[in-house]
Amino acid sequence: MSQKLSARFICAHVLQTVPFACLNRDDTNSVKTVQYGGILRTRVSSQCWKRAIRLDFEQRVGQAALRTRRIGERVSRLLTEERGWPAELAARAGGHLAAASGIKFELEEKEKQVQANKVIGNAMVYVPQTAVAELADLAEEMRAELEAAKDIKKTTDKSIVPKERVTAILRSRNGVINMFGRMLAEVDNAGVDGAVQVAHAMTTHQTDVEIDYFSAVDDVTADWNDSTGSAHMGHTEFSAGTFYRYATVDLEELAGNLDGDLAAARELAEAFLQSFVTSLPQAKKNSTAPHTVPDLVHLTVRSDRPLSLAAAFEKPVQVAADGGYAATSRDTLSAYAEAVNSFMGTTGIVQSGWAGLDPKGHPGLGERHAGLNDLIGSAVRTAFATTTSGAAA
Repeated sequence: MSQKLSARFICAHVLQTVPFACLNRDDTNSVKTVQYGGILRTRVSSQCWKRAIRLDFEQRVGQAALRTRRIGERVSRLLTEERGWPAELAARAGGHLAAASGIKFELEEKEKQVQANKVIGNAMVYVPQTAVAELADLAEEMRAELEAAKDIKKTTDKSIVPKERVTAILRSRNGVINMFGRMLAEVDNAGVDGAVQVAHAMTTHQTDVEIDYFSAVDDVTADWNDSTGSAHMGHTEFSAGTFYRYATVDLEELAGNLDGDLAAARELAEAFLQSFVTSLPQAKKNSTAPHTVPDLVHLTVRSDRPLSLAAAFEKPVQVAADGGYAATSRDTLSAYAEAVNSFMGTTGIVQSGWAGLDPKGHPGLGERHAGLNDLIGSAVRTAFATTTSGAAA
């Protein structure tokens, strides 16, 4: 007998109005934008928002993952700060552990640095936070050999630590990695296909990037009543608008990453949806505090394929007669979802629902729920309802 989920995907659609802010910048310190429908929109990259989601997700599930090129250096710090190792020996151990990973590396040597050269991998590892302690345990086990060994001083130097011991730890994973995936081609069988897909967020309407000029007052010269100038002047770009955000969870992929543990998959899926809806990138938070909540959240549980509703805004929404884009965006999303369901059919929709601040109904978005927790709980219960099938005779 085997169990099969009633659905394959949960799709999350969010409309969220953000005031004067700079959630995501490019390499020139400018607000990220995109041309969509021939109109300039403000954009927040999926990488940017996904990091905010992941950090919140880690708090919810009580698990953390570490992404770094400096895994050896991190282990060295643990050995000195928590286990009392001499700094030089700890640095040597970190170098040998990093070199044993099989990942090509370079050496960082700072002027007058007391410790041995720091080994920096050419690729980032992405491991459970607990992997640092496991690597430190391995160093403890091999302390005598490390004390007799030489430092890693050239990229051709070989580690005395067994490669298979280190790579086994680098292959380990937890709920964070099982959800978000991992790319680590340098270590065999370490890759994990992510169970979530996150789209770039963009405004539903045309936006203008605004320049904010600022100056900083020197408190000392201010005390002297010297008003001839400031200590510093500059400018920063900002924008504001109503964003459409979209993500989908592949429940089959997630369950596969968890070796079929549906209880764990359900817990992770629910935590992800909560984190996706409530997270916000933290750039410029001290000077803008853009901590809004979504105007509307729409969830669909699907048995066929993921389906984004971003095309609802290919034609930018127009400001309402009394001002604002949020209400028009909600109406546009509902109307487009209804049109898509009429065109594509609803056989792939297991459940559809929404929750939000709007007092009016939105028939294209399914059943209205009292609040976010009710909406997410209902979607997850439906998605993880199982059917039992027997083996063929």
